[in-house]
Amino acid sequence: MASQTQTAHEAAPERGARQELVGVVTSAKMEKTIVVKVRRATQHPLYHRVIRTGKKYYAHDEGREARVGDIVRIVSTRPLSKLKRWRLKEVVQRSTRVA
Repeated sequence: MASQTQTAHEAAPERGARQELVGVVTSAKMEKTIVVKVRRATQHPLYHRVIRTGKKYYAHDEGREARVGDIVRIVSTRPLSKLKRWRLKEVVQRSTRVA
């Protein structure tokens, strides 16, 4: 009986999947912080027109990999500061913009 309870604790389920968003880096001027603009399109409930909206997210970039114009994937994380609740997962596409 004791061995069954130990194996049940060892095989604990994984944490829930973290929320992921893809957006464009609009600012990389801060230390280890980037601002990512995520665009989304929703349909208006009454008029059925597509409404495009955008929202800014502050994300933690430990290695300072992202540059302005890059398309990046960010994932939710614990609060890191007053505004940062996201961290950089990967750079999906590099910007062709010349600095």
